[in-house]
Amino acid sequence: MRERLRLETEVIEELNRYLLDPDNPLVNGVLRVIGKYGTPEQINARAAEARQLPNIMERLRKMGSPYLQDLEWLLEVREKGAFIRISEFREKVLSGEPVRPEFAEDRAVTLEISALQYFPWLIEEAKRAIDRKELMPGRFIRVRKMQEQENDHGDILAVAAAMQLIGASYVETLDTKGTDGSNVHLGGPDTLTGYFGGIGQPNNHPLLWLDEYLYYYTTYGIRQVLNINPGTVLLGYIAHRLGIDMEFKISVFMGNDNPFSVLWTLLTARLFSRPDGSTPLVGFNVSNSIDAEALLASAEVRRKLGFEGDVRIEHHVTETFRSIVRQPYCRRDDLLEVAEKVPNLSAKHEGGDPADEQLRDHPSDILDYFRSKKEICESGEMDLLLMNYLDKHAALNRTAEALTRKGLSFVAARLLHRR
Repeated sequence: MRERLRLETEVIEELNRYLLDPDNPLVNGVLRVIGKYGTPEQINARAAEARQLPNIMERLRKMGSPYLQDLEWLLEVREKGAFIRISEFREKVLSGEPVRPEFAEDRAVTLEISALQYFPWLIEEAKRAIDRKELMPGRFIRVRKMQEQENDHGDILAVAAAMQLIGASYVETLDTKGTDGSNVHLGGPDTLTGYFGGIGQPNNHPLLWLDEYLYYYTTYGIRQVLNINPGTVLLGYIAHRLGIDMEFKISVFMGNDNPFSVLWTLLTARLFSRPDGSTPLVGFNVSNSIDAEALLASAEVRRKLGFEGDVRIEHHVTETFRSIVRQPYCRRDDLLEVAEKVPNLSAKHEGGDPADEQLRDHPSDILDYFRSKKEICESGEMDLLLMNYLDKHAALNRTAEALTRKGLSFVAARLLHRR
């Protein structure tokens, strides 16, 4: 029976004929959007220029951004070595126990935090990390509206610069998605159940998503974005195959909650990979409900398809206390079990540890991601949301401590935490 699964060469040729058909309206739509910005080579060159740190700093200087001073401070404390070294962190965690001669660096877990909504939060987090000898994340997720951060004293540029200064990766979330009004069945929180089918990018929105991506890619050099819909995932594969050096990670809202859905995702990544085997898919969030056994099976699918070193599996250790999962939710033990056996994992901290969250007057809430900065400031709740973010930072450091006790390594901000 197994032989019946063999794919026919004729099927691949049929797919090629479809994709290369000059009358293919879907591919023609993609080519039209890309053509607005130039050739793939021209687009990549513009993005690389926009991404240069001196260019970002000069743009902030010209606009008189108040964030420039914070970036200069961040560079100063980095150069002074103000942040705890990895070896010192391990000694602190092990509390006088003999330091292990080796940690499992080949299975280092990326310490990830979500969501870094506002640049000043990063500075407050850095100050806390210095004062308390804690770690800064190696990966940041942003979910703030793109146009809002673009018009907020250069917030979008300040974060881009900070990521280069501290040596961390980050992801932006584009505005083109079902919550922008395009999904007519989604309103406010009262229709949140609409998310269970995916936030959605209905009708012609995948092309609008690509257009928005290319704008931020060429204007700010932003390479990596969140991807939430099967259509835009496929479109990302196609754009990369055409030569755009884009990257994306797949959101938890896609619902990859079993090895078969992971296989589906990675089969398409392999199908549209470039001749050198590269893919724009750099990571994907598995569903909150996935268990350790299914995580291990999914990792094996990834390994068999040749993506173990390229596609990170990002798993929520914590989630916001309200509006997304049943609490208490903490998957640290599952992470430790899987991390002993599987490389290239990310420990995502979307909330504080439940024990901390339940003490807050305003526990973390996923719906806060959809509020405007103006509304938050007028409500007087910005400090409360900052506290939520710092609770996530604390949870991330607890994960780093737990990994250390297991003899496992982690990826923190690599330019801040020296060996």
